[in-house]
Amino acid sequence: MKIRVLLPLLAAVLLPAVSRAQSLVDAHRDSVASHAMYFEMGGSRYTPQQVDSINKIIAQYYYDQFRGFQDPEAPYFMFMSKDAQLAMGIGGCVRMRGWYDIGNVIPANGFAPYLIPMSPQAGGDKRLGSTPAGTALFFRVLGRNKMLGHYQVYIEGNFNGYEHVGFRLKKAYAVVRDFTIGYAASTFGDPAALSPVIDAQGANNKISNTAVLLRYMRSVGKGWTVAASVEAPSPQIGADGTTTATVNSVCPDGAAFVQYAWGPSSHVRLSGTVRSLGYRDISADKIHRTAGWGVLLSGTGHPVEPLTLYATLNYGRGTSSLGGDLLCGAYDLIDNSDSPGHMYAPASLGYNVGVQYNFRHNLFVSASFSQSRLYADHPVAGSEYKYGLWAAANLFWNLTPRIQAGVEFDWGLRCNYDGYARSSRRIGAMCQFSF
Repeated sequence: MKIRVLLPLLAAVLLPAVSRAQSLVDAHRDSVASHAMYFEMGGSRYTPQQVDSINKIIAQYYYDQFRGFQDPEAPYFMFMSKDAQLAMGIGGCVRMRGWYDIGNVIPANGFAPYLIPMSPQAGGDKRLGSTPAGTALFFRVLGRNKMLGHYQVYIEGNFNGYEHVGFRLKKAYAVVRDFTIGYAASTFGDPAALSPVIDAQGANNKISNTAVLLRYMRSVGKGWTVAASVEAPSPQIGADGTTTATVNSVCPDGAAFVQYAWGPSSHVRLSGTVRSLGYRDISADKIHRTAGWGVLLSGTGHPVEPLTLYATLNYGRGTSSLGGDLLCGAYDLIDNSDSPGHMYAPASLGYNVGVQYNFRHNLFVSASFSQSRLYADHPVAGSEYKYGLWAAANLFWNLTPRIQAGVEFDWGLRCNYDGYARSSRRIGAMCQFSF
């Protein structure tokens, strides 16, 4: 599917969403924010009147441009100074996922079409699995003073490391005024524009890069936000080790976005990134560098109160390692089969559309569909990945503002360059407690 066809499709999804700023999605977020206990450091409790004032202050701190559906909720316990200028919260979530693969087992916890086995395997047609991966802990300090203005420090770790239960760092950054420094979500990405899913992998075009970065982000005018950053590179170069080899990165990635928002969870964003990608021609003993670049158009909004629409469209060269299906391979640079010793950045395209309907603020269904596609400029092996399709439908119920359960059906298909394709299906469930 060409970009000229996808752009009208994206517009058809996003434009109706401009008509309404508030929704039942916002109502649920507000119920979580208000479901909290505030304590003065020293042991005293705040009065209800003081809590109302504090809620307004805390709400602006928790407005996160890079927050996704699976990120932990705000902490239940908040400790604050007497003057409400400093707040400290420790929170997280306990998350359990279970699933049953039908017809063609994906050998991973995440449902990624790239990983669908392309040849039948004995005993590989069904699998029951479960994992606590995604269980998280975080620590946040929020404050303001005359010299620094608003600032925050955030650290988050997930239990999804070694054997899917080891503790590993997910985010660690500080924000001072309009600057962010540390290990944080890339500026080239928009997690809020992806519809809710239970599976950890999600849409197969999902841009989900996290990097050490320095970012400047500022609100300019009513509803407008701009951001730019320099980020530590982590390219995946598909060198064959015989005619080509990998080299060290010498230049940071650059990323930026411009966004217009008309509500707490309604926006349209245009993001871009540029990268320097290098490799070595072994026979000539020469290092070559080429530019990678990518663009992402994304948004979400509510045409009517119970309905939420989501859409993303990304295209670029040398950006495969920034997320999605292609992250499973090494496609930022691949070997040029017509010229041994040389590599190039192939083009990649991805899109996702999703819809969510809230029966109540704490009960909703959603469905989404996405594709990720690789465009090789030169001949590749017939067994090489060409495109993947992914779809999901689910039901979520928030029993309380901090206890959530859900069920989901996932379908995926992988097609290779020789035209051979295989699909897989998964039924999943999840229970999560946030604190």
